[in-house]
Formats: sequence, C-alpha cells, structure tokens
Amino acid sequence: MNSTSVQNAEKVSESKIGYGFSRALDLPFEEAIERVKETLKAEGFGVLSEINIKEKMKEKLGVEFRDYVILGACNPPIAYQALQEELALGLLLPCNVVVYEENGQSVVAAIDAVRMMSIVGNPKLEAAATAVNEKLARAIANL
Repeated sequence: MNSTSVQNAEKVSESKIGYGFSRALDLPFEEAIERVKETLKAEGFGVLSEINIKEKMKEKLGVEFRDYVILGACNPPIAYQALQEELALGLLLPCNVVVYEENGQSVVAAIDAVRMMSIVGNPKLEAAATAVNEKLARAIANL
C-alpha cells in the first residue's frame, strides 16, 4: 500500500463497526453505488449480486424503506483459495457491501472478513480473510 492508501485505510478503520468497515460520503445514492462498484473492481472484486432492499420491502411487505442496496462482492482468486481450504465456506460468500442513504449522505459498509471467517475455526483461512479485509478497506478508503 502506498502512504495515501495507508492513511485512507486508517480513516476507514476509525469508522469501523463491530462487524465491518463503514464510511459516509457526500454523494447522491446512485452515484455512490457506481463509485463503490468501480473501487471494488479496482481491488479485484466482481459484483455477483445486487439486491435493492427498498424495492423488495415495497414489493414483499408494502412498506417504504430508505435507499438501501446490498452488493455481493467476490474476489475470485481469494475465494478459490479459501474454498480449497474449507468447502462449506460458500455459506459465508460472497462478501457483502452495502450502500444506504442516511441523513442526506450515502453510507458504504463492507463486512469484516477476518471476523466473519473466524467463526469457521480454520486457521488456514486467516491469510485469505486478511487479504480480503485489506482490499475492502482500501476500496472504501478510495471512494
């Protein structure tokens, strides 16, 4: 990581939630989603799924909900490596990244892969989880 990326990653870790990393952006919601996809791609992630929670809440429950999208992100080389160590790990994949509107800002949050994979109890997954966290933190920092 270059010094700017390290500084940005440190900013993200300051706003770390108990099970992920988050950052508020002064961007419109749709623009934030596009920026997130771009920064994930730059870190080697593809977006495998996109769930619009606002639409699903309206469709399934008839209720209004804020703008909220869940992106299922996957870094294929790291996922492949992890699945070689723990075949059932697919239960925890892909890595979720959310974008939602709050108080006129767009908030982006990504799962803490180290914490998530710790429930598996396989020390061979630590390197993969750490690599994912570094990439996700950088992606959020570089928004």
